[in-house]
Amino acid sequence: MSANDDMGLRERKKRRTREAVRLAAFELFQKNGYPNTTIEQIAEVADVSPRTFFRYFPNKAALLIPDQLMEPIIELFLAAPPELRPIAAYRHALEQVFSGMAGAEWGEEMARQQLLYKLPEAAAALYNEYIHTIELITEALATRLNRPADDPQLRITAGAMTGVMMAALHGTPMSPDTLIRGLEFLDAGLPL
Repeated sequence: MSANDDMGLRERKKRRTREAVRLAAFELFQKNGYPNTTIEQIAEVADVSPRTFFRYFPNKAALLIPDQLMEPIIELFLAAPPELRPIAAYRHALEQVFSGMAGAEWGEEMARQQLLYKLPEAAAALYNEYIHTIELITEALATRLNRPADDPQLRITAGAMTGVMMAALHGTPMSPDTLIRGLEFLDAGLPL
């Protein structure tokens, strides 16, 4: 049974609408440039109302955040072999997700990230996504390790794992190799 089979019709429709809005935005960003693209234009191309746009994204900069990657990463992290330590299991999940990205999909992700790190107005959305990522990883660690989610060690570990992503990605296009090497370095105890 696939993840789509587990999802209800309503959730699938929401995901399709969210992805349609994101795709419409990137089409317009490429055609008109990011600053010259309005939310109204994005909504029109995506065949939704501006109000619907705001149900899915708080602002235009939020379109640049790769939040669609976290769900499969967390699912694969939780399903990773139990003998893997938490950081190794997370690295395993990232390798699985990145290896599954096709050439065109990877190109789109690179273009999105280049824009994300160039725009000052995206900084707040990016910060909020990092905090959300720490929360998601903390919850996944609690599940994987059968520990309470409010255990501060879990949040610190999740913060360190997210910090690797921040350091590996900031200002440069995503490099899975850099991210994987960073997690290996963290898992080895930061041996300087």
